[in-house]
This record gives sequence, C-alpha cells and structure tokens, in this order.
Amino acid sequence: MARHFLTLLDLTPDELDYVIDRAITIKKGLKAGEIYEPLKNKVLGMIFEKSSTRTRVSFEAGMTQFGGSAIFLSSRDTQLGRGEPVEDSARVLSEMIDAVMIRTFDHATVERFAEYSSIPVINALTDDYHPCQLLADVQTFVELRGSIKGKTVAWVGDGNNMCHSYINAARQFGFHLNIACPEGFDPMPELMEANKERITLVRTPEEAIKDAHLVVTDVWASMGQEEEQAEREKAFAGYQISPALMNTAASDALFMHCLPAHRGEEISEDMLDDERSVVWQEAGNRLHAQKALLEFLILGRIEN
Repeated sequence: MARHFLTLLDLTPDELDYVIDRAITIKKGLKAGEIYEPLKNKVLGMIFEKSSTRTRVSFEAGMTQFGGSAIFLSSRDTQLGRGEPVEDSARVLSEMIDAVMIRTFDHATVERFAEYSSIPVINALTDDYHPCQLLADVQTFVELRGSIKGKTVAWVGDGNNMCHSYINAARQFGFHLNIACPEGFDPMPELMEANKERITLVRTPEEAIKDAHLVVTDVWASMGQEEEQAEREKAFAGYQISPALMNTAASDALFMHCLPAHRGEEISEDMLDDERSVVWQEAGNRLHAQKALLEFLILGRIEN
C-alpha cells in the first residue's frame, strides 16, 4: 500500500522526526561530496498547475542527486489540462513512474489523485496546505536551535495554506503556535477548533511575536489572489515584520519566510538581511527535506 504525503498528518510524529533526521544526514553527506544514489532508475512525475521556483528545482535536483530522474508535467502538456479525469491520470501514471508530486489549486485534487494512485503522491502545495515547506522549516530550526518541541512559534499574516500547515506542525512536532491575522483572514475554523489547545489567535503581530522562538510570515496575496492585492495591503497594514519587531521575540529567535518575499510589504526592506533571518538556509533545505521524504515514501526507513 503506497504511503502518501498530502498533509503533515499523513506521517506520525515519530516518522516526521525520522525524516528530519535523515534530511540532516543526507545534507551532510552531500556537502562532504558523497555520492548516494538510493533511487537509481526511479522516476518522479511532477505535475504543476501553479508556477514554481523552489519546489521544481528542489525536487528535480533531488531526484538527479539520488540517481533517478524527474519529469516536469505542466497542465499545458498533459491530458489533465484537457479534462482527463484525475483518477484516470492517477491510474496511468502509477503504471509508469515511481512517485508523483502535485502542485495545484484545489486540495481535493491531490486527495482524489492519491485515492486512485498505487504510487506515493506528494502535495507540493495546494490552496489549503504546503507540508513540504514545513519539513524544510523544522529542519532549519533543528539544525540551528535543536528540537522545536515545547517552543513558541509566531505566524504573522494571512491564515493561508502555510498557516494551516503550521497548525498541523504544532500538533505533530509539539510546539505552541501564536497566529496574528486581521479579522476576515483567519485560518480554517475546523482546523483551529481541532487544535485549540495548541494555538492562540490574536489580532496584532506584537502579541504573537512576544517571546516567540520562531517568527514566520508569507506574502499577503498568494498565487491566484493577485486581484485582491490592494484590498489585502490595506487589511494587512501594520503586519509587517521588521528587525525592531523581532527585538520583542526571544533573544535567540529565528525569522523564516517561504519566499518569494515582497520587501516593503510583509517584511521591511532590511528584514531578510537581519542576522536572525535564516531564509536562505530554509530555502536550501527544501532540497534535503524532500530527498529524505522521497527516500522514506519509496524505500521506507533506512537504518543509519
């Protein structure tokens, strides 16, 4: 039975910790110049209905470094874009490749694909969740500060797919999440209700960030919301992260952003250059975390 990764809840907390540990080990090996090709002759299908930089490059480079290959499939290039049912595409690709990652709009699309797929399916971002980014974020925190369990994380901005994945991460990794967003931009009510003991919803960044060990934000208008840009800029005025605001967090706090960032909007012009900002290491860890995920989903646990 294929294992899928549609949200962080698809792996147990123990399995997630294992994947993070493996990501760190795989990264060290790569930096030391080791050749490690556990997925030789394996093929990853990459279905993109939304544009991507980090996701495409990290998955494609990861498969190449692992001795396998990746096939890029945009909606313009496949029958999916011409109305072939998702379940039919899932069955067909299951006969030809070893795993598939999907970046699309509706989360139900990846759920339906996984239901009919006999190979692992990875959610590479939907409108509801972005679990691969959370693997990289947690890996980065662990590398720099040790376990995130028991820590306080502040999410500032839209209650979007990244925020939803941070709520799931609070459950799976055992930290408390402060969420600061304007009224009307809250995360999914059912998700907040299911995790009410792990999250605190506030209306100002100052409340969320105070004494936090990790501060995270995202663009105010995500892909597909560009027409709402002006309205969102007005709603999110006062939600910009700056070095001065970071000064109210814990003394050893880190700042993360999944990128791309809009300087002068959700972050000040100088925030990415602040010594507490670890966004470049965070971005680079997409490669290592996803390699560990692919290895786990296709081969299972590897004994070190």
